[in-house]
Amino acid sequence: MSAGTATLHEDQDQIEATLTSLVLANRILARENVIDSFGHVSVRHPLHPGRYLLSRSRSPELVARDDIMEFTLEGYQVGSDPRAPYAERHIHGAIYKDRPDVNAVTHHHARSVLPFTMCDVSLRPMFHMASVIGAEVPVWDSQSEFGDTNMLVDSMEMGHSLCRTLASNRVALLRGHGAVCAAADLKSVVMISVGLRDNAELIQTTRQMGKVTYLTDGEIEMAGSMLLSPMPLTRAWDYWTARAGFGGM
Repeated sequence: MSAGTATLHEDQDQIEATLTSLVLANRILARENVIDSFGHVSVRHPLHPGRYLLSRSRSPELVARDDIMEFTLEGYQVGSDPRAPYAERHIHGAIYKDRPDVNAVTHHHARSVLPFTMCDVSLRPMFHMASVIGAEVPVWDSQSEFGDTNMLVDSMEMGHSLCRTLASNRVALLRGHGAVCAAADLKSVVMISVGLRDNAELIQTTRQMGKVTYLTDGEIEMAGSMLLSPMPLTRAWDYWTARAGFGGM
């Protein structure tokens, strides 16, 4: 086998592995009640950083390999697939364009998170497994720039506006809508998305008992770095894939 042929096979193997992980991420987030029928998860193309991979407009619980489409960062589909894409794909493209460090993005409407988009209670981490969301959880309000809308982030202009609020953080909330999570890879963005959901649930429960004690900046940094390292990520990913019905993959 020539060097060129070997490289071609390696590239194709990398693409296929990324596609498999993206399908699993969709199924995991649906199984874990993070993403509902209208959320989505994407990954930057492993060989072409100016593109990203995202399912066609379909409920994540049903996403399969053939549903995955390729887009430019401006949201244009690569190829001639006639199926409808997600209207909010611009969330993903804008984040990838503005944040070169990000390679995976989720957008979801986890019900436990939604109250924090509409009140002044902090969603800062209160337990160590939620440290992965980071110390700052800003809220983006589309009203500030766009007034009354259908509440969807369906243009690059809105996507870039959201990304300015996200800034260098891992999570941003969307007022009356949901959240976005951004990370270096799919396993990390799933960990962050699940941690955000759990943190929201626990804060609401704790507030019924008394005042919430949040983690310190140092605890968040140290615990978050540990949990986003390879061993914990692999352990959690294996657990989630088994729960989603794909054990052993």
